[in-house]
Amino acid sequence: MKKLSAALLTMAAAAVVLTGCGSKGSGANEIKFGTNAEFPPFEFVTASGVIGEYDGIDMAIAKQIGDDSGKEIKIENMEFDSLLIALENGQIDAVISGMTITEERAKSVDFSVPYYEATQVMIVDGNSDIQKASDMEGKRIVVIQGYTGELCVQDLGYDYEAFKKGTEAILELNNGKCDVVVLDSATAQKYVKDNPNLKIVEDKDAFEVEEYGIAVKKGNTELLDQINKSIEKMLSDGTISEWSVKYSEAE
Repeated sequence: MKKLSAALLTMAAAAVVLTGCGSKGSGANEIKFGTNAEFPPFEFVTASGVIGEYDGIDMAIAKQIGDDSGKEIKIENMEFDSLLIALENGQIDAVISGMTITEERAKSVDFSVPYYEATQVMIVDGNSDIQKASDMEGKRIVVIQGYTGELCVQDLGYDYEAFKKGTEAILELNNGKCDVVVLDSATAQKYVKDNPNLKIVEDKDAFEVEEYGIAVKKGNTELLDQINKSIEKMLSDGTISEWSVKYSEAE
């Protein structure tokens, strides 16, 4: 009886440990992606998306990764500058959010192969006299907090105001409360399409081409290999290019 009781206690303790471990992260048959669904055409909230209420180029990529690996995809929507913290803490398994691959970020996470190339541009009123990045000096500049545009404006040494959402920044510009919004090119094209009174100004000398990648926790080679395999297939068969056109032209 004593041996039986001890065995039962050991089994119960093991069950508790397993239950505790299972509750901290994603299950073996799911991948939990973190995103900031304020970045059309890459991620945004809609009535019926490809993953629940979430849609966009990145969401379509995430869904395909799930289909290829036979895993369920879940999305955690949060502020952009919280994504890498959530990844480090194990709240999510990966980040897919139009995230630029940088040397600084690569110190703390592992990135997938690049899946998209973009650059920073300036969104201005149609009558603006801003023609290049240096024309922003002394102007009222708005960026999105944590986005690459903020880093670029910092590097230029200009003062700016940061907003949490792109829609808030565009509203500020439309209301005449700022002179320019610095943002990723694909998203800028979407906003300008929805706001014909605005225009895009490019300056390739000031803003370098950047590459987007999916971030995973350092050392998570199994997940990274799955993601890379799917991305390479989608790049080779033109799927990502097709989605880029589809979502950029969508109303």
